[in-house]
Amino acid sequence: MLERLYARIIALAASRHAVMWLAVIAFAEASVFPLPPDIMLVPMVLACRARAFRLAAICTAASVCGAMLGWVIGSFLLEYLAMPIVRFYHAQNTLLTLQARFREWGVWIILIKGLTPIPFKFVTIASGAAHLSLAPFLLACAVTRGARFFLLAALLRRFGAPIQAFIERRLPLVAGIFALALVGGIVALKYI
Repeated sequence: MLERLYARIIALAASRHAVMWLAVIAFAEASVFPLPPDIMLVPMVLACRARAFRLAAICTAASVCGAMLGWVIGSFLLEYLAMPIVRFYHAQNTLLTLQARFREWGVWIILIKGLTPIPFKFVTIASGAAHLSLAPFLLACAVTRGARFFLLAALLRRFGAPIQAFIERRLPLVAGIFALALVGGIVALKYI
């Protein structure tokens, strides 16, 4: 089953609509969607390593635009749009903690948490809820998300063939690690 799913993702990553889906997922992940854009970025870079940095740039730009939406949700629509998301993840206390930390540490939290598997939407919504200034917020998002996506793209571009071979040989292990990182990031929200 995993091999078929992997083959489908690779095929989608090479399709003519892949760049659009990468941008949509990167945008949505920064504001409402639970899955990181890596699920599209990795196979897209592996499918065409020459486009690695272009894809990282698209992913970064879309993520920063999505972060702006997350900030707006947190700043102006917290009760109506953000709280259902926060309640879904049972992260009410986490949101309060993040708001307090944003007031204390500001953009440093964005720079650190933007590189982690913690869902970025919580960072963006909490930034808006803490009324962090928009310009420094967007700059920090561009730096941290750009660093994450360009580093990933550079590694895949440089070591793509061995990484792809490893993924294909050890697909259940890679899928398990990805799932653990995703779940671990969500669980970590309760304790950070």
